[in-house]
Amino acid sequence: MSQNILEVHDLKVSFKTYAGEVQAVRGVTFDLKKGEALAIVGESGSGKSVTAQTIMRLIPTPPGVIKSGSIQFDGKLEITKLSDKEMEGIRGSEMGMIFQDPMTSLNPTMTVGKQIAEGLIKHQGLSKEAAKQRAVEMLKLVGIPSPESRITQYPHEFSGGMRQRVMIAIALSCNPKLLIADEPTTALDVTIQAQIIDLMKELQEKTGASIILITHDLGVVADMAQRVVVMYAGKVVEQGTVNDVFYDPKHPYTWGLLRSVPRLDDDEKNDLIPIPGTPPDLIAPPKGCAFAARCPYAMNICLEEDPAYSEFSSGHTAACWLSDPQAPKVERPIEVGGSSRG
Repeated sequence: MSQNILEVHDLKVSFKTYAGEVQAVRGVTFDLKKGEALAIVGESGSGKSVTAQTIMRLIPTPPGVIKSGSIQFDGKLEITKLSDKEMEGIRGSEMGMIFQDPMTSLNPTMTVGKQIAEGLIKHQGLSKEAAKQRAVEMLKLVGIPSPESRITQYPHEFSGGMRQRVMIAIALSCNPKLLIADEPTTALDVTIQAQIIDLMKELQEKTGASIILITHDLGVVADMAQRVVVMYAGKVVEQGTVNDVFYDPKHPYTWGLLRSVPRLDDDEKNDLIPIPGTPPDLIAPPKGCAFAARCPYAMNICLEEDPAYSEFSSGHTAACWLSDPQAPKVERPIEVGGSSRG
């Protein structure tokens, strides 16, 4: 029996626009093990959220379209082939999603209790009274004080951090096997961010759910995930364990991401180094490596041909011409990982 709850293979998703076809996701492949937390990281526009929304079948069609690829869920369901009605039965019960802005994701005209109860009545067939009791339990579980009175309140009566807790309660209410958290801490201040991440870790241990965490915040990744997928311009450029990606990264884009975030162990208080340039236009993606135009190590072949994946250790892969045996040896920047690569 497969140890994977999710297997995404060669997924391609495009959006038709007046300017042309935006190739938002260009052949993404990864898997998620049962009970594992996997982080998908990258700059805005790298395809992280589109990948997550495609797994949940939430991309608007049109203009969005799944061009090709496979999304296998729980070893038996091919998500790309399910009807909208079949998907409705899975979304909310087997798969839950936490969105980045709870104020726009929650219904302002319904009490939070009713919003939690809605999924319980639909997916688990609970009576209104049983669903209400479960809603109280869920608010208590996510650390909202006085849950009996809070279920009668509306989203605007909650702070940003408390609204995000309500979103987590809704997503977890039907005990899903897979939870996708799309930038769950973006709109929150740093203290509340830490609380939300701690809460998600604690709930994952209690429920055993598998988590996909979509984020550009590498600090959150180190704290929560076991494995990391690095995306750029609609493709996976590197993936591996948290230790692989943080302490022995192989792709110059991953180096750039790591150099552009503050480090707690940096006694020198060095300046952060941003990645120069901007991501490519995905209406007309470059024929070679998409990162070549921004990469200080780019060679002629990088502009001409997309690199294949090289494997460095079990499950640690990266797509970069620098990994080719014929490529010149390049020292990794000293600020990245545990030590520079000689």
